[in-house]
Amino acid sequence: MDPELLKRITARRAELDELEEQLAKELADVRAERDGLAVAERVLERVSEQLANE
Repeated sequence: MDPELLKRITARRAELDELEEQLAKELADVRAERDGLAVAERVLERVSEQLANE
């Protein structure tokens, strides 16, 4: 087995593992923000309905 090739493969896997962690965190942040916006949208709709009924 070529030790240099193995070293390059191992290094690339480490880079990809790190990228995966970063992307998973970004995805979690995006989902949390999206969920927050959905809540804000529902609150705004309710407030608008209440104001329209007054």
